[in-house]
Amino acid sequence: MEEKKIQIKAKDETLQGKYANVLQVQHSKEEFVLDFLTMFPPVANLSSRIITSPGHYKRMIMAMQENLKKYEDSFGKIEFSSELNNDIGFSSK
Repeated sequence: MEEKKIQIKAKDETLQGKYANVLQVQHSKEEFVLDFLTMFPPVANLSSRIITSPGHYKRMIMAMQENLKKYEDSFGKIEFSSELNNDIGFSSK
């Protein structure tokens, strides 16, 4: 199969990226909504919202898992911070 090349265009401000240290995920039957937040208690600001289909969401998870494995193979296992807690008012359910 011939690999297709896609030219990606982006504004400079988009290329700079956004920092997020919290992710809130919601879903319906038709879509997943990912809210990336920058949390500095007592305030959380929405950095970016991504809305995508369930199929594409699953492909994103698979790509992230693959890249996480490559990262840990190169740099060692990532350990969770002992300071991390879920006491910020969001539920994981």
